[in-house]
Amino acid sequence: MINRKNLARLAGIGAATTIALGLFSTGAASADTFVPLPGGELVKTLSDGTVVTVRMVGESATINPSLGSTPVHRNAWASGSAQVEIAGGEDVGGKIYPGYVVGCQVNIDGGGAEGGASADVDTEGAVSPSAETGGNLTVGPGQAKSFYVLDIEGPDDFGSEDHATNNKFDGNSGSVTWSDQTIGLSGCGGYAQARSFVKVEVETENVITFVTLWGQPFSLG
Repeated sequence: MINRKNLARLAGIGAATTIALGLFSTGAASADTFVPLPGGELVKTLSDGTVVTVRMVGESATINPSLGSTPVHRNAWASGSAQVEIAGGEDVGGKIYPGYVVGCQVNIDGGGAEGGASADVDTEGAVSPSAETGGNLTVGPGQAKSFYVLDIEGPDDFGSEDHATNNKFDGNSGSVTWSDQTIGLSGCGGYAQARSFVKVEVETENVITFVTLWGQPFSLG
């Protein structure tokens, strides 16, 4: 049995966030497949001239095709680092929402860095299919679901418990790094894929907008 412990820690210059999710056992690792991923970079100039650069670096996945010992179960551990830089603006800041889309017998490749056929982001920054926290998903053939990596607990403005799926940063840079984020899939009897995304909300003195970078799809078996 594999136990995972979630830990989210905000620290460092540029509002860097690190989330560590434990390590898998030696026995499970012996049959796993390590998949290095290329990450990516997206540069977008906003209407007020502010230039936003979003990068995914150090991205990888470790695949275990059948953790549940049946063809409809998949398991993977994903790692990466999302980095944001803002140039040309004053009084800036933003929020970083890293996550993954998982599909069963459906194309999640899309056509470009900012969208996918079964994984889109609308003008308000909402991921479609709607994203939740937690990487244990039940996905049937022809379906895709998405989830956010971060689940940071803290008080809201009124002192009640709140859960944030983003890392908020002030200034011209921010980052989020995660290690061994579980992607657990059940219910898919055919081929399955996953794909990372980094949704960034940018706020300058004149503009509030969303920029989204999509990673390369990878097979879950």
